[in-house]
Amino acid sequence: MRLTDFWTRLEEAFGPGYAASIARDQVLSQLGGRTIEQALAAGEQTHVVWRAVVAAYPDRVPARLR
Repeated sequence: MRLTDFWTRLEEAFGPGYAASIARDQVLSQLGGRTIEQALAAGEQTHVVWRAVVAAYPDRVPARLR
C-alpha cells in the first residue's frame, strides 16, 4: 500500500481532522506502543500500520477499506 493510499483510507474512515489527531496522538498497542506517525517514521510498512488501525478501530473502518 502506498503512503498516499494509507492517508486517504485513514481520512475516509475518520474524517480529515480526526484522522490527523489519531495519527499524531493515539498510541496503539498493535504498533508496539507507538502512534501511527511514530510507526511510519520508524519505517514500519504501511500495510502493517493499516492492519493495526483496523484492529484498534474495527467499528470505525468500513469493510470496503479493510
